[in-house]
Amino acid sequence: MLELLQQNYGYLFEEALIKEIEEVSTYKKIEANSTVIDIDNYITSMPLILSGAIKILREDNDGDELVLYYLEVGDTCAMTLSCCMGRTKSKIRAITETDVELLMIPKQKMAEWLTKYKSWQEFVLQSYHNRLQEFIEAFDTIAFLKMDKRLYKYLKDKALVNRNEIIQVTHQEIANDLHTSRVVISRLLKALEKEKKIELHRNSIKILEL
Repeated sequence: MLELLQQNYGYLFEEALIKEIEEVSTYKKIEANSTVIDIDNYITSMPLILSGAIKILREDNDGDELVLYYLEVGDTCAMTLSCCMGRTKSKIRAITETDVELLMIPKQKMAEWLTKYKSWQEFVLQSYHNRLQEFIEAFDTIAFLKMDKRLYKYLKDKALVNRNEIIQVTHQEIANDLHTSRVVISRLLKALEKEKKIELHRNSIKILEL
């Protein structure tokens, strides 16, 4: 655990902060497709990702989900920070995209470290900035891109966070993530294959232009 912590955060944090994170955090290894944070739950700790990726989703009143962005090694979730420090319920759902390793930091340490460690303050502010940019990008994608371009962006993003040009996903799973129907997704996937941007296989897709 210490090796992964040093490897992924040693360039960001002071040695004293790294040591304190090791002392107070709880290590977790979570399988892919597991819920890490759920909507309307109170959050008592903040995750630091050591390996793997997590997708962040919103849910509408009918229970349909929409993927907002992905978190990878070196990231944390601004919504988690806000909920922990503001003592409010989560507005998002976080699901592991791959197997992940996390360090869960108690919420009482988050505020304490803001004044104690300059590197932590910069990390929190940069996390807010990065997530805001991703929210804007997600909004622009939904508002301005046609579904075929949204789909292709989704596939490339998924391949990048999985670090594999072949992604294991069904048409229905894509439809759920993009808040549309499986029929629409299947039709658009076939069109992308004809354009030689992807190759379709049973329950997997190969991205040809990353």
